[in-house]
Amino acid sequence: MKQKQIEENIGPMKLIFNYEDVFYSFFYDDTSGCIHRSREYAMNYVYSGEMILDNGKEQIHVGKGECVFIPRDHHITMYKKPLNGERYCGIFLNFTRNFLREMYTKLEQYKIPANTPKLKSGVIKLPKTAEITSLFASLTPFFDPEVKPQDDFMHLKLQEGLLALLHIDKRFAPTLFDFNEPWKIDILDFLNKNYMYEFTMEDLAHYTGRSLATFKRDFKKISDLTPEKWLIRKRLEVAYNLMKEGGNKVVDVYTKVGFRNQSHFSAAFKKQYGIAPTAVAAL
Repeated sequence: MKQKQIEENIGPMKLIFNYEDVFYSFFYDDTSGCIHRSREYAMNYVYSGEMILDNGKEQIHVGKGECVFIPRDHHITMYKKPLNGERYCGIFLNFTRNFLREMYTKLEQYKIPANTPKLKSGVIKLPKTAEITSLFASLTPFFDPEVKPQDDFMHLKLQEGLLALLHIDKRFAPTLFDFNEPWKIDILDFLNKNYMYEFTMEDLAHYTGRSLATFKRDFKKISDLTPEKWLIRKRLEVAYNLMKEGGNKVVDVYTKVGFRNQSHFSAAFKKQYGIAPTAVAAL
């Protein structure tokens, strides 16, 4: 069993376990928000507490016993919090491309007619079908970290989750089983729209439709900086304008542009501009 604890904060407050692409999460504080962008399709089930999904235009509230489908490469902010005296606990099924390819070869009945439409982009709150209810009921014993599921059992549960989606709407088939490689998109256009998010080099390559080697080569053509330094400079430039032109305070700016803590932001800002951000905000 390849159990992997992928994140743990013992003081406030969250604990996440990964069992072969089935994630269990526990949140103990009042509100835990995170920017979510997964490379893969996923189902997220709320066992207790509440999850609020915000795409910048609308909020989707997901309560106890409800499940949502989240598209691949979809930016969304998740807020996970207690409700009615119960902490947030959730189960997240991650459908990797390799898993979907494997399943596509096995599921002959889901070969896709050419005229079948795909789902519209965005989060979908799923109906409470018997398949979804029974699937997550069978997964709840593993909230106990002392109870370790076997790899093949979790693989089977991923298959059940996939079938549950395919039975809900025929449009899930052409959506999930689309294995076309993404087209290259303009790197600077992508970075200027998404500078506030945290990316690894692999993420940037993936989201712009490139291999890692191709991304590095293409980036050198547009900047003498590394991608990491380019993103920091961009964040600082936006922060400077927000404070000087928009009258924003430091405390309102640093997270908005993508910094995790104020001290890191202040140090980077002073290094680039030679003055503290508080001095700009006071002008």
